[in-house]
Amino acid sequence: MASQWYSLVSQKLFLASTLLDVAAQTAITGSSAPPQKLQQEAATQGSIELLLRAKRLLLVMIAKFYQKRPNGPLSLAELASLIGDEASEIELLTALERDSGSWWSHIEQLETAQNSPPATRKTVSSENIIAVSTELGPDRSAQALRRTLKAMKQFTDNLEAQHGEW
Repeated sequence: MASQWYSLVSQKLFLASTLLDVAAQTAITGSSAPPQKLQQEAATQGSIELLLRAKRLLLVMIAKFYQKRPNGPLSLAELASLIGDEASEIELLTALERDSGSWWSHIEQLETAQNSPPATRKTVSSENIIAVSTELGPDRSAQALRRTLKAMKQFTDNLEAQHGEW
């Protein structure tokens, strides 16, 4: 039963990777025309949404490994209360959650950014010409998303291999 969840998580990660390919292909065309930029943004946001879905499904997959039936979407805290704080998966994910450079933290930063309206920007005028523009939020570059996707896939594969041996 849990391997069905593994397949579903893997599917979402594959589709996210495919959308990143679409975003990259759109960027390669070199056109800065609005339709291409719109397609690139749609593909990037779609990829992020699939990563977020894969993260939730990963938590369900872990619950299924422990023969638990979660009631709806899980958070890491809910999963810990369901299967116990001492479970090796909870310890691994908690460590990843604390590491600001981990794939888990990156996904959480992406989720926060996806669920918030864009920050308003100051317009440049002669009164505020010294204003410096910086991009706030997580790294949404294709390279960063691919690193996160690859790390999450490796983590999922390791869990499946570990639990598949039992």
